[in-house]
Amino acid sequence: MEFLSETSAFYTLVHNIFSFVFILSAIVFIHEYGHYWVAKKCGVKIESFSIGFGKEIFGWNDKSGTRWKVSYIPLGGYVKMYGDENAASTPDKKKLKKMTEEERRISFHTQALWKRFLIVLAGPAANYIFAIIVIAIFFSVYGKPFTAPIVSGVQKDSAAETVGLQIGDKIISVDGDKVKSFEQIKGIVSLHPDIEIELSYEREGKVIETNITPKKQSSKDIFGDEVEIGLIGISSEKMEYRKLTPMQGVHNSFLEVYDLSAKTLQALGQIVTGQRSSDQISGILRIADYSGKSVEQGIRVVVWFMAILSVNLGLVNLFPIPMLDGGHLLLYIIEGVRGKPMSDKAQDYLFKFGFALLIALMLFATFNDLKYFKIF
Repeated sequence: MEFLSETSAFYTLVHNIFSFVFILSAIVFIHEYGHYWVAKKCGVKIESFSIGFGKEIFGWNDKSGTRWKVSYIPLGGYVKMYGDENAASTPDKKKLKKMTEEERRISFHTQALWKRFLIVLAGPAANYIFAIIVIAIFFSVYGKPFTAPIVSGVQKDSAAETVGLQIGDKIISVDGDKVKSFEQIKGIVSLHPDIEIELSYEREGKVIETNITPKKQSSKDIFGDEVEIGLIGISSEKMEYRKLTPMQGVHNSFLEVYDLSAKTLQALGQIVTGQRSSDQISGILRIADYSGKSVEQGIRVVVWFMAILSVNLGLVNLFPIPMLDGGHLLLYIIEGVRGKPMSDKAQDYLFKFGFALLIALMLFATFNDLKYFKIF
């Protein structure tokens, strides 16, 4: 039957959905388990641990009374702690007023400020720890790509030729960041299509500084999708994969994750200032598409994609938006500075604003996805 063939739209849709559900559920589990583990260590009772939202599909109770379950809407998950009114961790004010001293000891909202802060921070932290471990293993087992930052070729009519770069020049820094490999140069330059940046290089022992504007060009990412990147028109030879020791792997993995987070924030800043198209903000439809494509390329690509997605989930959750972990952390910081929490009314307004903002961003990202798939 043609609709079941691997080239049919129906097969692609089903394949992408199942890939997306599997990958996102794994990343969400890691995130929520961070909250769960630290909450348990702080003596908080966990009522339920859910992968997905909505009605429960199946589940079971553990010996401590926690309900572990899988729900119908696979777009996230939550840990409901004792004293929570809902999955968004809104305090159940009526229940809190009637709690006994023993119940208050196991309730989340009656814990010391530093405990609540750590419990909320643990979710994004778990995502970052997972990514660092995965990337460190890749660097130790498969090696880290390395190409010396020495120019071996200059493209005709390129930005590099315009500023006078020559074969043999050693690139020292790009956009103010010191570079030790050609991969670092490529990573920085690609984020600046048609945006002037500083460039420092060494020639015959002399350091030369100049400004260069990478030319905007369409390129294909690892999933075969068209993306706009910046190019200056230089090449370098002899790329090698250097296997790292476990300690080197962890160190380089930490730097890789930090660099990915910094570049993501930089790209968002460029979108806000109009230097980069907002069309690049993607939603669940494109993530599902990428999930399917990563599965097609094998387990190594899947695990690497999960690590990158985990970093992005951890980073986004740290944004100071009410409803997200970062919003809760911001309220705890304010509480620490003031010596008391914000009023219930103020928090209510903030959470409503955060909810509206998240819905608006989700709709905007979905609209971008629909344009990407040429539905509009």
